Amino acid sequence: MNPAVAPPPRMRRLRRLALFLAIACLLALWLLQPERAGRLLLRQAGQALHLELHAQSIHYSVRDTPRLELRGVVAQRPNDPTALLRAQRVFIALPWRTLRSMGADLRIERIALDAPVLNLPALQRWLATRPPSETRIPVITHGVQLRDARIVNDDWQIDQLAIHIPSLHPTQLLRMHVQGRYRAASLRLPVDLAISLQTPQRLLEGQRAGIAGAGHMTLADAQWRVPLQIFLAGPLRIGKDSALLQPAKLGLAGRYENGSTQRPFRLGLFGPMAFNSASWRFVPATLVLHGAGPIPNTQARGSLTLGQTLRLHLQGQLAQWPQQWPALPAPLSASHSALPFVLDYRGALGLTDALSLSLRRDATTIDAQLRLPAVVTWVNAGNTGSPLPPLTGTLSTPRIDIGGAVLEGVEVDISHSP
Repeated sequence: MNPAVAPPPRMRRLRRLALFLAIACLLALWLLQPERAGRLLLRQAGQALHLELHAQSIHYSVRDTPRLELRGVVAQRPNDPTALLRAQRVFIALPWRTLRSMGADLRIERIALDAPVLNLPALQRWLATRPPSETRIPVITHGVQLRDARIVNDDWQIDQLAIHIPSLHPTQLLRMHVQGRYRAASLRLPVDLAISLQTPQRLLEGQRAGIAGAGHMTLADAQWRVPLQIFLAGPLRIGKDSALLQPAKLGLAGRYENGSTQRPFRLGLFGPMAFNSASWRFVPATLVLHGAGPIPNTQARGSLTLGQTLRLHLQGQLAQWPQQWPALPAPLSASHSALPFVLDYRGALGLTDALSLSLRRDATTIDAQLRLPAVVTWVNAGNTGSPLPPLTGTLSTPRIDIGGAVLEGVEVDISHSP
């Protein structure tokens, strides 16, 4: 039996060429069907993330850089009734190295989302099922762009959200520009901020990372608004539906507007700032207020909670009696002592509900309940209005001079409403 004769080199080259052409043709046919290719990638991504990923339409391209464009996107954890993400359009550009490594080298060229809606409770339920080692921040070289986005939580949401991140690296400084509107009950808080975050990976690991933000925001309700310039900085830690900045340094320069009334002021707050359950809390807080006109210069310590209502407990002192306030009777008017006070308030965000105020100068004390808008109106009226402020309470003073008469050991009950 004759041994097999090996094919000549020319024949072997022709066979290899034919095999290469066959594979190239199959690959070309597959790439010419972007819907099938895209859905295969979507299915593989869903399996890796333990999510059900759906899209109404898919376009897939491999020119220069592989690109995937999805429309009508829904991402949902199996057996969870609520989708954690919906979006009109998702665009992702991935370098070849990410595809070759099957995601081990997690690099993305660019991400863009149009009208995404993120459900925060559903996202948290999914993250709770992910091992820490599988939760990673990718390197994104050409940025992230979100337009007309919305974040939904049980008791608050952020809408009209736009985010631009030029680039992202988990262990490098992150810069972003954020615009949006925070909403909780009657509170509307439009913001436009430039934010810097030192190390995103530290937040993901439950550690602190330095953050700083500066820009504009507006507190507003039906009757009033407060446009503000804001600066905020401190070490940040993120928890489940919560954030803690400790210590936080907050600086505000703004203007209180209510009808024709406009009052500029500057406010500084220092202390731990916590956010959860749709509330911001400074407890304990150090507060410094510098005002113009009838807004007094004030230093105080206490607590501040801003959410569906405003809660204040402050203990401090007025540096002096403002000149724009009605003049004090003698001998109080001759004193240059500071005025220690205690203020308590719980009510509407515009300080329109009743507050309690205890104020002292030397041996004179007053304990009162009042409504700030009525007192502001009385102050603005000057000498043309009532001689008594619109409040209820008690006044105690060892001496008071009225119309040439000297009264000693005075105890007065005041009950006057506008």
